[in-house]
Formats: sequence, C-alpha cells, structure tokens
Amino acid sequence: MRDASPPTGAKTSDAVLDRLTRLHPKVIDLSLGRVERLLERLDHPEARLAPVVHVAGTNGKGSLLAFLRAMLEAAGRRVQVYTSPHLVRFHERIRLTTGLIDEAALIVLLERCEAENGPEPITFFEVTTAAAFLAFAQEPADILLLEVGLGGRLDATNVIDRPRLTAITPIALDHQQFLGSTLSAIAGEKAGIMKPGVTCVVGPQEPATLTVLERHAQSIDTPLFCHGRDWTFEPTSEGFRYEDAAGPRVLPRPSLLGAHQFANAALAVACATLLGEFGVDDRAIAEGIATASWPARLQRLTQGPLVDALPEGWELWLDGGHNPAAGEALAATLKDRSRMDWGDRPLDLVYGMLDTKVAAGYLQALAPFAHSLKAVRIPGEQASLSAEAAAGHASAAGIDALPVESVVDGVKAIVAKAERPGRILICGSLYLAGYVLSENG
Repeated sequence: MRDASPPTGAKTSDAVLDRLTRLHPKVIDLSLGRVERLLERLDHPEARLAPVVHVAGTNGKGSLLAFLRAMLEAAGRRVQVYTSPHLVRFHERIRLTTGLIDEAALIVLLERCEAENGPEPITFFEVTTAAAFLAFAQEPADILLLEVGLGGRLDATNVIDRPRLTAITPIALDHQQFLGSTLSAIAGEKAGIMKPGVTCVVGPQEPATLTVLERHAQSIDTPLFCHGRDWTFEPTSEGFRYEDAAGPRVLPRPSLLGAHQFANAALAVACATLLGEFGVDDRAIAEGIATASWPARLQRLTQGPLVDALPEGWELWLDGGHNPAAGEALAATLKDRSRMDWGDRPLDLVYGMLDTKVAAGYLQALAPFAHSLKAVRIPGEQASLSAEAAAGHASAAGIDALPVESVVDGVKAIVAKAERPGRILICGSLYLAGYVLSENG
C-alpha cells in the first residue's frame, strides 16, 4: 500500500534509490553477469519464486499484465507483479499480493542489495530487480507476472531458468541504440526470453518478425501459441470474439480504452487459456477484461488542479505511449469513431518526449487529428527533448506547434485560443504522464 510521507529527516527509499543510480556510469548497459553475481550473493531469490509468466515486447506489456492480473485475481489467485518504469513512485514496480510494497520493507531490501553488491558496478535496474526478487521470494504467492525492462535476452529479468509461460507482445521499432536498427534484430532480442519446453504465447506480429520468433523457438525446442495460427480475435459491437482450438468465445469490451486494447486483452485470454491449473475459467476471464485498470493508457483525468482549472465542458486526457507504434495505435483509436468518437470537438495536444525516442514517427501518426500542439520539456528528465526541439518535430510533422514552459502553461494557452470547449490530450512519454499524475494528485 502507499505510505504517507515520512517525517523530515527520516530514512527514505528515495535516498537509497538515488545512491543506487551512482553504481554504474550508464543508465542502460545490457548484461546478465552483474545481476547474476548479486543474486548469487543473495542466495538466489530468483530460484524461490512462484510460477512466473515472463513478458517481453515493444508495446502493450503493461496492459497485457493488467488484464492477466485481473483475470487471475478474479479466479481467486494470489498474484505478484513486476513492471517498469513507474509513473509516480518506485513502489509501483513491485506489487505484492497485498498491494504495492510498503516503504519500510522496500528500504530494507534495497539496503541489503546495496550492501551485498558493495562498490562493484551494477545498473539501477539490475540492483532494483534483485531487490524485487527478494521481495517476491519472501511472500507466498500463486503466480508472478514479470515484465522485461528492455529487450529480453540480456535483460536483468531473464535469469528465470524455467518460467511457467512466456509471452511476446507486438514488436516494433524502439530502443534501436540498444536492441538493433531493424525489426528482425529487435525480435531476436525479444526472443531471448524463450526457454526450451516452455510455451511462448505470441501476439500479433509483422511477418518478418514472426519468422525470427519461429526460427528461434524451433532452434531451442520452444512450443509457440501464435496469433493468426493458434488463436485469433475480432472486435465486435459489444466486445470481441476470441477463438482457438477449443472454439469461439464472446467476450466483453476491454476496460482499457483504445482500439489496440482489444489485441492486448485477446493476448491475455490466450495466456490465461494456457494457465488452466490456476482456475482461470470463462467467468474470471470476462471479469478481468471488464475490470482491469492501468494508469496513463488513454486515461481521462476527472479531478485535480489541472482539471479544476479547465472551463466547463472541457475534457483532459493522458496517454503514455512514446514510440511510432504507440502513435499509430492512438491514431487508430481516434480514427475508429464506432468505439470512441472524438470527432465532436477539437483535439489539442500537450506533448513532451525523451530524446531517445523517434519523435517524427509518433507525431506523423497523430498529425491528421491534432488541432494544435504545445510542446514542453519533461520536468526532471535529463534525456527530455527541449520544448523547442519537441515543437520543431511537431511542426515538421505538419502540426501547428509552439513551445511552452510547462504543462499548465500549455493547457492555459490552448484554452485561451479556443472558441468552444475542446479536448486536451497530454502525451508523448510515460515520464511526462507520471509527472502529470504526481502533480495533479
């Protein structure tokens, strides 16, 4: 559960986390050696976990796990979840069966990992993943849903010898500086989570990407359960139709908004189908689809200072998608008015993005729908594009764009120029989304 703010001068997890960022000169340095060394010193908590569902992919990992968690909990299972990055507080990354890890427990685990590692180089993600494994190993649970941080093959989470199941969401171009410049190269890194004899559930993929996954699976004797071959889905007016060898199932509309969430929900159904021993029946599957929650994924903000500052009739939305595929998914949602009609009023964007992302592809997808854009630098993020650079990318994509000092200034500028109530979407980065959620309460 979330804790109240600690008293002034008290030890905090933020202070420990800040120290841990200094143990390696790079934020990202993909390798398994450092985390394996630390896990050995911790007496291998990764070997004492509940059965693991290990998930890689470019987009949709968090949404998939949100749907799957809701299904498993509807079936009465005790579920642990590891995700990254967090939106507001680090504690969001480590969800125990009783809720988010508490402050005192997190401090103890982080300091133990810090002490065992000593001054040796280790990345922030590696050492905090080790702490998460310690937390999960200390608590009885039925299943652990484990999200890859980056890539797969050399990701710190890829130390689980034999997960219960693996899954790969749609693969797209992202993090090319770490994973390779082509879809095939990136697919090869994602395929690295596959294990011999452990079924891998594969979501919708480009043909070339699927070929890479199939070849790797064949080379290590991994069974695949693939979209388009072993299971399919089709949106309907009331929800969607899922079908596999057992026959068709008619399922409700996903609780998470956006056309792309049908694919994420269907992939969760495919995973749940292979987890029969956990009692995930049709009732639990349907309940999970209809009730799953996952912040900053096309989320409407309905309270807080930003909302209070809007005149009557305005809407404020938030989305953390941050690469070209996410932009295309958002554009598909805006285009399909049968499911979410945003054509009733102008759509203005408040936008910020990291300089490690492909801004042009993201913005080009949204250009036909954007009335204007106000660009911001993401507060507290050294890797953020400047407001001027972000506005430049938007202008190049054909969007009427201006740099502003802050999200609040962007919202105010949009309202000031409007002739009637409109809709504002804050978008471009999970880090920007986290900042907005934190500042907006």
